[in-house]
Amino acid sequence: MKLGKKNMILLLMVVIISIIPLLILPDAEYGGADGEAEEMITMLQPDYEPWFEALWEPPSGEIESLLFALQAAIGTGIITYYLGYMAGKNKSKAVTNS
Repeated sequence: MKLGKKNMILLLMVVIISIIPLLILPDAEYGGADGEAEEMITMLQPDYEPWFEALWEPPSGEIESLLFALQAAIGTGIITYYLGYMAGKNKSKAVTNS
């Protein structure tokens, strides 16, 4: 199987896996795990007090989402750079050995 065809199949699978939960549970709230953990802790031990507070709280949910997306983009850039670097290094080594 050609690499392009394999990549298209993998991309299609990612899209399908991403869409299935939205179709199965259209009215579900897809919240983060932090809120769920906080609710569970409060339910199990109502007198629990956190050990420390956040150093800085974003002023709004939009800013928090922006920072999360920025963090994801930076991480993706680092991983992509590394993968590209290694691919180029391997390709260069293969050309040198030929």
